Amino acid sequence: MAMEITQFLLSAQSPDAKIRTEAEGNLRQFQEQNLPAFLLSLSVELSNDGKPPESRRLAGIVLKNSLDAKESGRKEQLVQQWMAMDASVKLQIKDLLLRTLGSSVSEARHTSSQVIAKVASIEIPRKEWPQLIAALLNNMTQQDKPAALKQATLETLGYVCEEISHHDLVQDEVNAVLTAVVQGMNLAENSPEVRLAATRALYNALDFAQTNFENEMERNYIMKVVCETAMSKEAEIRQAALECLVSISSTYYDVLEPYMQTLFELTSNAVKSDEEAIALQAIEFWSSICDEEIELQEYEAPENSDAKPQNFHFIEKALSSLAPMLLETLLKQEEDQDQDDGVWNLSMAGGTCLGLVSKTVGDAVVPLVMPFVQENIQKPDWRSREAATYAFGSILEGPTIDKLSPLVIAAVDFLLNAMRDENSHVKDTTAWTLSRIFELLHAPASGFSVISSANIQRVVGVLLESIKDAPNVSEKVCGAIYYLAQGYEDAGTNSSILFPYLPDMISSLLSTADRKDSTDSRLRASAYETLNEVVRCANLAEASHIIAQLLPVIMTRLGQTMELQIVSSDDREKQGELQALLCGVLQVIIQKLSASDDTKPIILQAADQMMVLFLQVFACRSSTVHEEAMLAIGALAYATGPDFGKYMSEFYRYLEMGLQNFEEYQVCAISVGVVGDICRALDDKVLPYCDGIMAHLLKDLSSGVLHRSVKPPIFSCFGDIALAVGDQFEKYLPYAVPMMQAASEMCVQMDTDDEEMMDYGNQLRRGIFEAYSGILQGFKSSKADLMLPHAPHLLQFIEVVCKDQQREDGVTKAAVAVMGDLADALGPKIKILLKDRTFYGEFLGECLESDDDQLKETATWTQGMIGRVLVS
Repeated sequence: MAMEITQFLLSAQSPDAKIRTEAEGNLRQFQEQNLPAFLLSLSVELSNDGKPPESRRLAGIVLKNSLDAKESGRKEQLVQQWMAMDASVKLQIKDLLLRTLGSSVSEARHTSSQVIAKVASIEIPRKEWPQLIAALLNNMTQQDKPAALKQATLETLGYVCEEISHHDLVQDEVNAVLTAVVQGMNLAENSPEVRLAATRALYNALDFAQTNFENEMERNYIMKVVCETAMSKEAEIRQAALECLVSISSTYYDVLEPYMQTLFELTSNAVKSDEEAIALQAIEFWSSICDEEIELQEYEAPENSDAKPQNFHFIEKALSSLAPMLLETLLKQEEDQDQDDGVWNLSMAGGTCLGLVSKTVGDAVVPLVMPFVQENIQKPDWRSREAATYAFGSILEGPTIDKLSPLVIAAVDFLLNAMRDENSHVKDTTAWTLSRIFELLHAPASGFSVISSANIQRVVGVLLESIKDAPNVSEKVCGAIYYLAQGYEDAGTNSSILFPYLPDMISSLLSTADRKDSTDSRLRASAYETLNEVVRCANLAEASHIIAQLLPVIMTRLGQTMELQIVSSDDREKQGELQALLCGVLQVIIQKLSASDDTKPIILQAADQMMVLFLQVFACRSSTVHEEAMLAIGALAYATGPDFGKYMSEFYRYLEMGLQNFEEYQVCAISVGVVGDICRALDDKVLPYCDGIMAHLLKDLSSGVLHRSVKPPIFSCFGDIALAVGDQFEKYLPYAVPMMQAASEMCVQMDTDDEEMMDYGNQLRRGIFEAYSGILQGFKSSKADLMLPHAPHLLQFIEVVCKDQQREDGVTKAAVAVMGDLADALGPKIKILLKDRTFYGEFLGECLESDDDQLKETATWTQGMIGRVLVS
């Protein structure tokens, strides 16, 4: 059945485009005409040591890509294709793959490991390859097997554990896998290659070891082997062992206490004297412990429960040695680290860990760090000054305001002077530290700020001078201005002290966005994002004329992007980025000025011109819609209300493109949100477009390809449409309600142990309730009876949700509201349904005791509606 495909695979890699294209076409044709024979032929190629390495490499890649894909819809399709194949062919392929693990060519072994894991990810959860684990373990237990086979087998076990869930193996299999892996790490018996593969496999198998870590003897043995392996003479093996310890620190925090002394010595030796990659993992271990302890501090156990996990305070206990160790790392900067945000080195990792330590232990960190700051802050060596500044900036979150405020008030003046330091690194870190101070210790609305009328002129003056510095410094200064402005949000009259500086801040940010000396687009993005924050947080009563003057400036800039010369895809990308930023500024200005009746006319006057610009932005991207322009249009629809109708005929085709964009699902989600804005703006004037919109929304809900996060907003959108068109929604009811009911059934069956699924379930439930609310309110005056057949299902769903202790506040509000809408719309007709159900009394009681005024208000209204039904 297998075919000779060596030549096709070699030709598909030919430098000659004609030969390459023809070969790729032949391979595609073979795949489409006879997939089982195609996959078998690839397996034969991969397993044959007599074939050229190039053809085997490509065979492995194509084989892997025939079983797996990043995109979930495509992946599901490939899984179904494999499942549908004849069992005897699949068995042949799997045997060939297992045989390839013994190949003399390392690349073939490696590829085969990956492909076996992809097959395992499909078959093991379905109990269809029960022999796999035994076959792999057999390679490990037989003495005469070559080291290369053992290495490939361990690599395969690691990949398999990465691909499947720990629920998919029985405990005996887990024990056998862990035994094989831990024995593979044994120094005496195995080569470095085998030990490295074993250590990496253990990393992937740790999730499976829950039961083993509960058993003290087994746990001691695993920890002993990992710690010994972390002291191997081969750097790569030491690094892999420390990666295991990082994973153990978060997965098995609760059993670490007996090992902490050893782990401290191991990690501190690595930080002080080992290679950087290994030292970084050692610091990551402590960062991971911090993460666990911060989470434990925030953990709220249910009342009357002993379930609260224990916090062992490892960071507090190690603090007196840990803090000095981390401070030492801050002095190990790289010469060019401030030029590249992606760089990750010892000093960066040490500062990040110090920040987490500060959040974990609070005030206790301050006396350990401040002597280092004071000792180094004025030294002639730039490394000392930069490290001292970084240390100070790192401990600003965690300690109390009482502890920090005297230090920070004293430091602000010093830091402003340091913005003129001769060294770029020092200025970069100083600007970052100032932005942290403004973020964390500048909140006039809450009564505390390091900024006052006495120092604001100096603060703004230094920032606007420093924004002209090197691009990396300028970008950090943008961050400082961002948080300076943000502090005055909701600050009432306190914000007046910033008002005199707004024009200069805005013009400096516009100049910064235009700088030509920045090679990447980060500085420009920072400047515009900061401008948005300055506008958003300004006091509208004072600043309206300044914002009104900014509007035409930004519109002109957006217009100029249409005239940019586009020669390459790179030019197109840069144009898109700039348009996104400018549309973002316009969105903020629209929202700001339309928030008051006094300034709304400014937006209404400019609306036509803005809409022309947004449509031009869409036209620049022939096949996709720009999400920022879409968001700005949503804001404009909200601002212009019924007047938005005149733009709909032009805009509608782009709205359709957005609703059909499954690939860029965020664009699809934003487009769904804009439909809601348009419904609120146009009310029943949206009717001519509803058939098309509903068809797209229903198609989106049925799609197996569209990202699931778009689906909850679609249900909310049904509610928006129903509210806008009232009883005209009747014709969509037979399509919309079954979708809502199917989704509510899915919510009931969701895995509540999975945090991600739980969040999604909450979003989905809220969306479904909002859909029902909109439909009930829309039908209330004339066609409420249409919802009568659906009332039992809805009540049953509300009851299930009410009994769930893990629901979010948003779900609770939506559930209470829809219950009131049901009683309000259907009145006495649901009396008999309510009499059978007692849950709502308790649920309303819970809501009426809430601290949330809005929830209490809704619950009071719902209680009144139900009361009216019951006495009728």
